[in-house]
Amino acid sequence: MSPAPILPAELLDLASRQERLVGITQCLDAGLTRQRVHRLVRAGSWARVTRGVYDTCVDPVPQRLRDGRYDHLRRRAAWVGLLAYPDGVATGACALALLGVGGLPVLVTPEVSRPARMDAGVRPGTTLRRYGTFPVIRWHGRDVAETAHALAQGLLTLPRDNAVAVLGDALRAGRVPDLGEIAALIRGRRGATRVRPWLALVSRHDGSPAETFARLSLIDHGVPPDGQQIEFWADGRFLGRVDFCWVLPDGRYLVVEIDGREFHAGSEMLADDAARQNRLVGSGRLVLLRFPAPRSSGDGDLGRQVAAHLARFRRRSASAVPPSVDLTTRLSPGRSVQSLVRPMADLAERALQ
Repeated sequence: MSPAPILPAELLDLASRQERLVGITQCLDAGLTRQRVHRLVRAGSWARVTRGVYDTCVDPVPQRLRDGRYDHLRRRAAWVGLLAYPDGVATGACALALLGVGGLPVLVTPEVSRPARMDAGVRPGTTLRRYGTFPVIRWHGRDVAETAHALAQGLLTLPRDNAVAVLGDALRAGRVPDLGEIAALIRGRRGATRVRPWLALVSRHDGSPAETFARLSLIDHGVPPDGQQIEFWADGRFLGRVDFCWVLPDGRYLVVEIDGREFHAGSEMLADDAARQNRLVGSGRLVLLRFPAPRSSGDGDLGRQVAAHLARFRRRSASAVPPSVDLTTRLSPGRSVQSLVRPMADLAERALQ
């Protein structure tokens, strides 16, 4: 086996910050010749991704099993675009990937905007956008669309589920205060009429993109939740918080929990989930359903299963659930679910006694 090629330290440093990718201009600036780059590719030490972009990692992309694998793949796509067009600006899904916004598809297409040079040839496997002038953020020496503009660009190009998920993730993280600016930015753009109704589907109450996909499946099957992120208490003791909740005719609650290591990280977190769910079920007042984290509203049949359970329990109308419910008192026929609400200060005081 031939020894690994010795490469300039500055180039290796760049690759480590660019998801193991380098551009031909960076190679030349680091002292490599085009012939040296071609030899590295022929020897299998590097792989050509598209014209002018090379991968210094010898592992095939599908075999890169690691923590944060999907984030790596999304950021890698963004860097493919930026390195293929040295004067390009990362836009849409690629900008969101670099900014760390959740809810994107596993695979995104490299895309950049080059408003001054749209006549230049398009690199294979990439997309060029014409967005005109928009605010940018400087990120590792490159320009990336500012968050609100990246969200608006993504809303117009992403599938519904992912568009709703990224907007919800941005709201939840405080990246944007509301959706007013997004609605204004898409006004008059091609596709705005099609995607504008999606804004009404966005909720900052979704705990993760997986919960967004689950909620959209529930909406699509006609059973939107009566409540989200509901806390249950009994005898002054906190039992747990559930992802989705419906009130059943007999005073019990149907609750749905979404599992998934990408969104609820680590074995300790999963163990905590199990203990919490055991406390909830042990109350005798909850019917618990658990589902693996979906990657879209059509992944699995979550909505259909929940609709079937609600039909089996003869649940016919929605009943809003408050953010915190005390299970100490049973909900009798004709009694409002609001009567189970306990002020959070009182609950906390009782829990400390």
